[in-house]
Amino acid sequence: MAGIHITDIESAINWWRERSPSPDGITACAEVRALAEVYAMLVYYHEPHCDEDTMPPEAKHAWLAWYATTPDAPCIAICSTSQGDSICKGCGRSFHEVQHWTEMTPGEKRATWRRITMQATAWRFNRYAERARAATGVDHPAPQSFAATPKGSA
Repeated sequence: MAGIHITDIESAINWWRERSPSPDGITACAEVRALAEVYAMLVYYHEPHCDEDTMPPEAKHAWLAWYATTPDAPCIAICSTSQGDSICKGCGRSFHEVQHWTEMTPGEKRATWRRITMQATAWRFNRYAERARAATGVDHPAPQSFAATPKGSA
C-alpha cells in the first residue's frame, strides 16, 4: 500500500486547473473537486499522504490522469546497480526498486521519485542533470515551457 504525497495531490489539482479552467472563476471541474476533497482531508488531519488503495475513485482517476503526464522512470542510463551497488549512482533507486520498477504501482513509483528528489544525491540531480532534463521518450516527455504569456498575445 503506497501513500500519495500531498504535493502530488496539489500538483494534480494545479494540472487540472490549467487543463480545465473555471468558466466563471468560482466553479472547479469535477477532477479538481474530487482531488480537493482528498487534499482538504490531508490538511485537516495533518497527514502528509493518502493511501493509494483507498482513495475515492473519482480522485484516483483524476490523479492517474496527471500521473500519466509525469516521467515514469528516473533512469538516466547509468546504472551502477548492475555493477553491484545497492543504490544506483545514476538515478538514486535501490537495487530492489530498479529490479521491480515495472511491477510497482503508480503510488510506489511516485514515493520513490519523491525520496530520490528530496535526497538529490544521484547523478541525475548534479553531474548529469542536463542529460536528465534533455531525456526524451515514452517515460521522459519533452520539457514544456511555463513562461508567462502577456494577456492579449498568443
